[in-house]
Amino acid sequence: MSYTTVRIISEHGAEFIPMYQTDGAAGMDIRAGESGEIEAGCFKLVKTGLKMAIPEGYEAQIRPRSGLALKQGVTVLNSPGTIDSDYRGEVGIILINHSKNTFKYEKGDRIAQAVFAKVARMDIQAVQTLDDTERSSGGFGHSGVK
Repeated sequence: MSYTTVRIISEHGAEFIPMYQTDGAAGMDIRAGESGEIEAGCFKLVKTGLKMAIPEGYEAQIRPRSGLALKQGVTVLNSPGTIDSDYRGEVGIILINHSKNTFKYEKGDRIAQAVFAKVARMDIQAVQTLDDTERSSGGFGHSGVK
């Protein structure tokens, strides 16, 4: 298998650099670069101390950790968040606490995961009409309930 390289700076040392935890993992855990808390029903930008050079044609998608969501009611607010290939600033994770309790996190806690994906860029063409399909403009619930 061939790999594409993402260059990463960690202001907190090598243990904060994301890594795949298993051979079949799609995501790499992202750790909090600071300690803090999020009150019930609130959200917060959590700094990571990471900066990335993502290759052109790719993005990093920031996604929730399922265990954190299930056990603590905490998830990534703008999921998936996107880190563009031309962004070089610090990665911040917007967490929201859906639970009824204050969520406390410590520096080094795994708070999200990054999945790297290819990006398709499109040429946009303004038109007056679109071709018709079987679905056409059928939206939410258009296919019925089983």
